[in-house]
Amino acid sequence: MRGGWQTSVRKEAMASLKLHKEKKNIISGIFFVLLAALTFYTIFHGNDMEEVFQAIKEVRPLYLSAAALLGLFFVGSEGVMIWYLLRALDRMAGLRQCVKYSFIGFFFSAITPSATGGQPMQLYYMKKDRLKMSESTVVLMTVAVIYKFVLVLMGIGMLLFFFRDLSDYLGGYLYLYFLGLFLNIVVVAVLLLVMVSPGVFEGIVLHAEKLLVKLHIFKFSKGRLDGLKGFVARYQETVRFFLKNKRKIAAVVAFTVAQRLSVFVLTYVIYRGFSLDETKALTVVVLQASVYVAVDMLPLPGAQGITELMYRKVFFHVFPGNLLTASMCVTRGINFYFLLIVSMIVTLWCYLHDKRKKCIILEDDDLPHKSSPASKE
Repeated sequence: MRGGWQTSVRKEAMASLKLHKEKKNIISGIFFVLLAALTFYTIFHGNDMEEVFQAIKEVRPLYLSAAALLGLFFVGSEGVMIWYLLRALDRMAGLRQCVKYSFIGFFFSAITPSATGGQPMQLYYMKKDRLKMSESTVVLMTVAVIYKFVLVLMGIGMLLFFFRDLSDYLGGYLYLYFLGLFLNIVVVAVLLLVMVSPGVFEGIVLHAEKLLVKLHIFKFSKGRLDGLKGFVARYQETVRFFLKNKRKIAAVVAFTVAQRLSVFVLTYVIYRGFSLDETKALTVVVLQASVYVAVDMLPLPGAQGITELMYRKVFFHVFPGNLLTASMCVTRGINFYFLLIVSMIVTLWCYLHDKRKKCIILEDDDLPHKSSPASKE
């Protein structure tokens, strides 16, 4: 009797597990389609792709390849910094693994307003790779703060040393430059306050938990509350570690400067790719940086539309005639759409790889297990 009862329970469990797997497969399929649809909508919406491809043909291949490599360096370098900071915490995360996080972050930042989706998805994959959430949060916040901080320094520097050029080239869009710079300064100040002030971060975490309980999204749980307090304590400990190791932060700042410059230099590489040489490299780099400062914090996925409008205005006297539109298509095509496609491929590969691993585990669990001697009694 007992054997028959156990067989029945096992069959019911396996049927339930199979149904659960089928539901997950349906959800996974929907998620896959949505990701692909969002990516291609972002790429094709409002863009004449035939014009983009025609423009690409006009650029000398060597310069086009160099620009593509600079774009990949721009995204991948964030992964290098994540890897460097995790290694500083004695976390043995692989470099390729961390570069994966940077492409995932770029992808979800590109398809969400104000780039709000990148870090949560990076944290999700870091947690899946069994990295501590408290340490991962500090590492990503450190990278984000320094990334914004370097842009602010560049923005202020351009105001001090290139204000006349900015005024001449930006014209009616100069107010957007000031707005973008102001918003970036506010974000850096808020992030620094959250990072270095233990009370502020703890208050945010605990108040968010209370709010979710009040909204009946979560039920009250003392265990979860204790877990959050432990998370805050580990977070604060990690922040103190980085504050004591200023050389490591300085190294990340220096590398971030190189990262930022790579995407600004990319435009000059495209400029030379069109066999142009009348405008100085520094001028082209400063103008591209001014566009980034202006649109960086605007609540538009990938800052689409406004970036193209500003580019046309800023580079009107740099790229003559039809080369203005052609250069915009190539530059935007490489520093956003090309990187978006690469990031989508990386993200989908990670998603499918994780799904495959889960299927292998579940299939292994489905295999019949030998009954123990005790069960036969």
